Amino acid sequence: MTLRDLGFYVRGRINNGLSRALNARGRGRALAPPALDDVLRTAASPLDLSRLLEGRDNAEREAAVARYLETRGIPFARHRFASFEGRGENFTVDLGAGDDVLVLVAHHDAVPGSPGANDNAAAVGILLHLLERVATRIPPRLRVRLLFTAAEELGYLGARAYVKEASLHGVVGVLSLELCGVGDSLAIWDAPDETRFSQQIGRAFEGLGRVRDGSWHQVGRIPVFGSDHRAFAAAGLPAYGLTVVPTSEAEALRQFVFSPLRSALKQMVRRPAPFDTYHTSRDRLATLDPAALGAVGEALEAVIAELG
Repeated sequence: MTLRDLGFYVRGRINNGLSRALNARGRGRALAPPALDDVLRTAASPLDLSRLLEGRDNAEREAAVARYLETRGIPFARHRFASFEGRGENFTVDLGAGDDVLVLVAHHDAVPGSPGANDNAAAVGILLHLLERVATRIPPRLRVRLLFTAAEELGYLGARAYVKEASLHGVVGVLSLELCGVGDSLAIWDAPDETRFSQQIGRAFEGLGRVRDGSWHQVGRIPVFGSDHRAFAAAGLPAYGLTVVPTSEAEALRQFVFSPLRSALKQMVRRPAPFDTYHTSRDRLATLDPAALGAVGEALEAVIAELG
């Protein structure tokens, strides 16, 4: 155990404790998740696939991802981990066989008391849908690794365990999807410096007609909030978060993200979308915008083409 691990442990417990308390205070009737067999039989769109996870506890969410992959006959690898911080299971699906590896990450866990739709069932739905769309269209030089992590809410424990034990050979870039279900502008964050990977992302987005500082944004390191990509960045890899944000909330988002406590007090705990559902019992499938999920999938396809 290192001091860094201990810091993650304390942070994760505080995060979960606060979320549990807030959700218990304002909680209404618990959300009844849809029957898993029904979702497996009918899911087609990213929004449909998000229903695999919404409203289930973390053990059920983890099992639902594995069940989906097994039902579809998709080869995948399991990565179990356990430490004093917690335990869980990551899943990886490799598409293509090139030497350059692009890692796309979506965590399947949620905080206690939250249905976990925008955080982070939407991202899982996007990647599962992307898998079906691009499985046979990966450029020859590229391999796309879809990583579904556990325990992100515990200081991205699953991603840290993966980085410690898995081979990172050939990884040219990492994107972790967070809060990808509400908004119309793409945001790449924790990207203070230009790298070859960030430039490739920019070209991919602009090839879709998006305009930098208009319909897509690149911002530096975000305080307080973090995600799985930081485990890869700590290993020296170009790794960023990917989020969708509403253009109309841009200024409120900037204030909230960089000064969350002051912003919350000033706005009487009103948080701008997509953070209005972040870690709360209001984070339900009904809040998700299918167009936002579709836009992220389209952007990821463009990034894959650009890297290839």
